[in-house]
Amino acid sequence: MYRIGIITVSDKGAQGQRVDESGPSIREMVKTLGEVTSYQVVPDDLDILKEAMINMSDKEKVNLILTTGGTGLSPRDNTPEATLAVIQKEVPGLAEAMRSESMKKTNRAMLSRAVAGTRNSTLIINLPGSVKAVRECLAVILPALPHGLEILSGKGGECGSAE
Repeated sequence: MYRIGIITVSDKGAQGQRVDESGPSIREMVKTLGEVTSYQVVPDDLDILKEAMINMSDKEKVNLILTTGGTGLSPRDNTPEATLAVIQKEVPGLAEAMRSESMKKTNRAMLSRAVAGTRNSTLIINLPGSVKAVRECLAVILPALPHGLEILSGKGGECGSAE
């Protein structure tokens, strides 16, 4: 089982003006992967978000960080930039898969700027902010995450077998 961190990115949520519904939805969906050991609601601030991701990865040693919110076109949407600043390797297939599947439901999916990547042995994935979109996107990538986390954590072997 893996250690999981959730970061909800919301100015209103961080100020207590909005109840976070996406974070709890993520928590429910990832139960099969492991335990949520860290959860934060932070404002749409580049430096605060970078610090939260670095802390979860480097100090708390979570295996997976799932962010929710801040992936759109608003001037305050900083999640992809914060993620790109802290990751060492991109994992573009995760964001591509989420956008591809979401495009079947809405053409607005092409406006998502979500990214994914690794920092040391932590996988960081940006999810949308709405509960509906979080559930849809996480459902797409969830089946691949156990293998990715196994390889990233050094617990898994080679990827040579065809499925």
